[in-house]
Amino acid sequence: MRSSILKSLKPDIIVDMLDMAVAFENWSKVLETADVLYQCAQCIYEERVECQDKGGSKLHTHMERPLVYYMGWSHMMRAMAYQKLGQIDKARACIQQYATLGCMEGMDEAELQVVQEFKRKAEIHRYALEIEAGQVKLLEGYVNLLLEYPEERLSGLKVITEAAVRHGWRIDFVIQMIEEKVDGSGVGIDSLNNDDMYHYCYQRALYEQWMGRPQEAVEFILKAMCIADRLGMERHIIKCTAVLESLREMATKEQIERYRVFLAGIK
Repeated sequence: MRSSILKSLKPDIIVDMLDMAVAFENWSKVLETADVLYQCAQCIYEERVECQDKGGSKLHTHMERPLVYYMGWSHMMRAMAYQKLGQIDKARACIQQYATLGCMEGMDEAELQVVQEFKRKAEIHRYALEIEAGQVKLLEGYVNLLLEYPEERLSGLKVITEAAVRHGWRIDFVIQMIEEKVDGSGVGIDSLNNDDMYHYCYQRALYEQWMGRPQEAVEFILKAMCIADRLGMERHIIKCTAVLESLREMATKEQIERYRVFLAGIK
C-alpha cells in the first residue's frame, strides 16, 4: 500500500475494523486488515526514526495506545486468523513475531510494558495453540499459566473444553479447579456475560453432551443462548438452538419450559 495512503489512516480506526472482522469470524478479512494495521504502524515508526535522525523532535501522531501496541496487535490477530483457518505453522510464526517486539528504537517505559504484555500473551497463545492441536502433555503447563493470570482463565476454559471434545479427553477435575478460581476472584462465573463466557458455555455444553450428561449440557447451552441474546449475537443463538434441539428428548420439562420462554422472548 502506498505510503501516502498509509499516512492518512488512523491506527485506532483500523483496530476497530479488526474487531468487527473478528466478531463476524471473517478470517480472510482479519488477515487483510491486520496487514494494513502493521503497514500503517511501520510507516509511522519509520517516519519517527527519520525525523529523529535529522535532529528533530519525536514525530507526534495521535494514537490511543503506544505505537508498539499496534504492531503487536496486528501479529496477534493474524495468529488468531491463521489458527482459525487451520494454518498452524503460520499461526506459530505470527506468535513468535509478537513475542519479540523489543527491537524498536527509543521505546519509553509505557512501550516496554506493552512489549512485556505481548510476550506474556504469546506464551499463553502458544500453549492454547498446541492444546487445540492435541498436545495433552502440555495441559498441566497451560493450567498453571491460567492459574497465574486470572484474566486468561475464562478463555482458557473454552480452549480446554473444546480440545477435550475434539481429542476425547476427560477433564472434569481441570474444569472444576479453574472454575473455582474464577468464582474465588470475587466475580462469580454465572455473572460474567461476555464473549468469552458465551464461547465457554457453548463448548462446555458440547463437552457435557460428549460425557453423557445431557441435562448438564442443556443447562450450559441455555446459558450460552441467554448471553448471546444479551450481546446481540443472533447467529450464535441459531447455533445454540441446533445443539439444544439435539438434546430436547433428554431435557427435563423445566428446561424445555425455560427454552420455550426464551424463544418467545426473542421473537
